[in-house]
Amino acid sequence: MTEYLTNYMNTVSERLNGCSDSDELEKILSEHMDKIAFMQHERIVHFLVTMMFAVILSIFMVGMLLTDNIMLLILVTIITVLLAFYIKHYYFLENTVQKMYKVYDRILKMKKEIAE
Repeated sequence: MTEYLTNYMNTVSERLNGCSDSDELEKILSEHMDKIAFMQHERIVHFLVTMMFAVILSIFMVGMLLTDNIMLLILVTIITVLLAFYIKHYYFLENTVQKMYKVYDRILKMKKEIAE
């Protein structure tokens, strides 16, 4: 997903830099709106999964503190590593969607300039 979004953002930026036609700009806007919707959905799903892992981690940590089971320590370690990767990915998604909003604003500004 990281590579896909990075490639998409580079591609849309290149397309906008070379765009001076209203019809092409409308096509880019339509595609960009679809991508924003997809990425918002992706962001919500990853947020829910991240929160689920955080709750599971909390449960296992409490279990680890209340018992002397070494297996819970192993589980807590594994879940902590997974949670760290989920947080990193969610951070990337959140920031990229906000960049997509800025690109959307840029497209609207370009449409206004072309119309004038």
